[in-house]
Amino acid sequence: MAEATSNIEFAHRIHESGHHGGGPGGHGQEWLEILEAVVLAAVAVLTAWSGYQAAKWDAQSTAAYARGSGVAVQAQEQQTLAGQEHLYDIITFDSWLEARHHGDESLAAAFERRFRPAYAIAFAAWMKTDPLRNPNAPPGPSFVPEYRSARLDRAKELGEQARADYERGVATRETGDDYVRITVFLATVLLLTALAQRFRIRAARVGLLSVASVMLFVALYWILKFPRA
Repeated sequence: MAEATSNIEFAHRIHESGHHGGGPGGHGQEWLEILEAVVLAAVAVLTAWSGYQAAKWDAQSTAAYARGSGVAVQAQEQQTLAGQEHLYDIITFDSWLEARHHGDESLAAAFERRFRPAYAIAFAAWMKTDPLRNPNAPPGPSFVPEYRSARLDRAKELGEQARADYERGVATRETGDDYVRITVFLATVLLLTALAQRFRIRAARVGLLSVASVMLFVALYWILKFPRA
């Protein structure tokens, strides 16, 4: 917004300087002054609008980055908890396997009762493959298709959401930068208009003002083309 404010103040000073410094020149001088006033007014409005849009897009970008960071923390938390649950599953299964190996069915049954519900489903599917006699059976319940981790699935969803928020933040930041570039472009229009008012040679003044007008229309085209917050 500082760039936009400086452009507007500069346009006001140029108009005052041109108004007090202009001399008599007939109708040609009058329409040039009118055109200069129109250009300055348009630059002031477009600069204010571009600055406003740049600030809005920058705020949206910051919010997207903040959301992405928060979601990424949640994804990491879910992934950590999923790892802890997987470690618990491995420990209880190894204990069950050892109890079965020593023929302690009562202890093995106690470990089965301590399986997590999701792991118990995978364990039942694994037992159907007759793993104690079938050499082609999966190494353990963790390797059967029925083994699922809700926390790990949630971590993947949150990770994708965090990535989307980050990409949205990048895109909105680039859009805000585009509007900032427009304010810089409009500053060039102000400079050309100021130079035009300093020339007493009509052709030079008309030439500079023509270039400034073309650049003004280009800036207007960009503003209409770019998305608005």
